[in-house]
Amino acid sequence: MQFATKYFFRFDWYVFIFACSLATIGLLMIYGIDAARGSGDLFQFKKQLLAVCIGLVTTLFISLIDYRQLRNYALAIYVGGLGMLALALPFGTTNVNGGKWFVIGSLSFQPVELAKVILVLFLAAYVSKFSRERMSWLVFIGSGLTTFLYALLILMQPDFGSAMVLIASWMAIILFCGLPKHAWWILGVGALIVAIGVWNFGLKPYQKDRITSFIHPTDKLGSAYNVNQANIAFGSGGWLGKGVGEGTQARLRFLPESSNDFIFAVIGEELGFFGVSVVLILFGLLFRGVIRIAKNSGDGFAGLMLIGFVAIIAFHVFINAGMNVGIMPVTGIPLPFLSAAASSVVAMFICMGLVESVAIHS
Repeated sequence: MQFATKYFFRFDWYVFIFACSLATIGLLMIYGIDAARGSGDLFQFKKQLLAVCIGLVTTLFISLIDYRQLRNYALAIYVGGLGMLALALPFGTTNVNGGKWFVIGSLSFQPVELAKVILVLFLAAYVSKFSRERMSWLVFIGSGLTTFLYALLILMQPDFGSAMVLIASWMAIILFCGLPKHAWWILGVGALIVAIGVWNFGLKPYQKDRITSFIHPTDKLGSAYNVNQANIAFGSGGWLGKGVGEGTQARLRFLPESSNDFIFAVIGEELGFFGVSVVLILFGLLFRGVIRIAKNSGDGFAGLMLIGFVAIIAFHVFINAGMNVGIMPVTGIPLPFLSAAASSVVAMFICMGLVESVAIHS
């Protein structure tokens, strides 16, 4: 009884409600897309609804576990994630946009989404254990190498966008801790070397086309077609939008991947500027709540882990929204909680479960 009372009052309902609100908007948009296209079975909507239900149960289950126990198993969890990514290369199924999936019967799972959570958990445990007031060179290089191993395996799938998410979460954690002297120079030179190597050896032709079409968006019917259709969707939405299921770009299939990569454009067309603003405000409130929990935890491991989760979600939002409005190249990164990407939805709710665990047990 005492634990139940503690659980109820220390559970951060605000953060939970913000995450559920975003997921609900995503379900509404996906239902509208399925219904408007005459999809009688509503397959995408049912799949997303199942993912959200699994995510909610996972959040509640993980929140019961004391997050501090995970610190002792961080290395084992990291090695398990490394093995999972390595097995995905020969045994995973590649989708049309790149990236490996494990397919078992009618079920499929994208291991890279879970790998993002695992890496942040490991980096938080590693950095908090060996860093005190300022990060040492040993921790800086060690954390960078462990991140590079994950990023390399993901680039080999190939999934350029997810690899960049891992690097962004690593940078958020090390910047929060304080970099060693002159580390900025190493980061700059390293980023330049990696960029040249990835461009020449790591990117597929279609991935290069996405970047070149972003820099020179001249082929409106070719490589720049998706972004052009997304811009049309935003421009036609106005202040209040056309209504759920009434967006012509998604309903008439002018906008590819409308329920996944370009769901932000669907929100702009069907809910207008008001709907887009609500979504961005909800993300802002979610970030604020998670950062507040990190500050109140009084635990370096918990603080770094939650900062890493904020970095993952924020980078997803920035890239996805940016590519929808044409200020970022198309990378295939889903919009957290909203896109029809079951693996991503479950992974985001795993993050929320760990956030709630910190709120309850810290």
